[in-house]
Amino acid sequence: MSALPPLCLTQGDPSGIGPDITLALYRQRRESGEPFFVLADPDLLRRRAELLGLAIEIAEATPEQAHSVFTSALPVAPLKAPVKGSPGQPDPSDAPAVIEAISRAVALVRDGRASAIVTNPIAKSVLYRAGFAHPGHTEYLGELAREHWGVPCRPVMMLWSRDLVVVPATIHVPLARVPNLLKTEELVEIGAIVIEACKRDFGIARPRLVFAGLNPHAGEDGAIGREDIEIIAPAVARLAAQGHDVRGPLPADTMFHAAARATYDVAICAYHDQALIPLKTLAFDSGVNVTLGLPFIRTSPDHGTAFDIAGTGAARPTSLAEAVALAGRMARARA
Repeated sequence: MSALPPLCLTQGDPSGIGPDITLALYRQRRESGEPFFVLADPDLLRRRAELLGLAIEIAEATPEQAHSVFTSALPVAPLKAPVKGSPGQPDPSDAPAVIEAISRAVALVRDGRASAIVTNPIAKSVLYRAGFAHPGHTEYLGELAREHWGVPCRPVMMLWSRDLVVVPATIHVPLARVPNLLKTEELVEIGAIVIEACKRDFGIARPRLVFAGLNPHAGEDGAIGREDIEIIAPAVARLAAQGHDVRGPLPADTMFHAAARATYDVAICAYHDQALIPLKTLAFDSGVNVTLGLPFIRTSPDHGTAFDIAGTGAARPTSLAEAVALAGRMARARA
């Protein structure tokens, strides 16, 4: 039995593949895997298991009971809000249960009843139609962290895989806005958060970071844009002056082949696709979304709700399995 509290999985959008991959993952892990419990509507998981033809026992349980229950049944901490959860038919009336699972997960990890949070995919558009006021999952977690811990935090998205780890400095914004959004001060802050997480959560005593250039050839000494010289290079210089192992800006087109990847631990990229294209090329089914900068551990599979295949049995739990394994590894490192 693990000395740590169990991992907490959230339900995600009940009409997506979250229930499918949770059930599939439990079937894989129940004999030898790290125990977890799910914040969900137990009847949703029972219905989905029946639809998928999975003979899995669903047991209502507290987080403290998860270790003893796990080998014989999937432990589920029931939500107050019931859900429809019709596969492939997202319903805004299910939004309260989706939000409840996230908020309760944060409260449980704050109280020491869970060691980390693994969030199943949600559909922001569905939540927006129900009046959800936050830009997304990560921003809501940041707000909950401020409420529960009383400290400001800067959530930073890391995409982790066994072959490559990347951090996009800007995320879901139009490409035309990226040059104006890149700021030296913020790049320094992101670098510092990544370095701290590498040491604390990944056991890397001296993390090696590289920064990708924004422009082709990292600007070619200013011939193809000044942003690399005026914004990214000063950030790299400031982090290096603090004693960190940091390089850049480097031409992005030569950063991601195998020999180059062997020279660094994390690549900080200027924009979303610069980070996600190489990550998903190398680890499309197994990438993990990790939120750094929070006072708790949060991982998530690096894919969406996949409404089109929910309830069909086609969804694979590979990314969720990696997210759970990584959350357990990070929790043990912190402990």
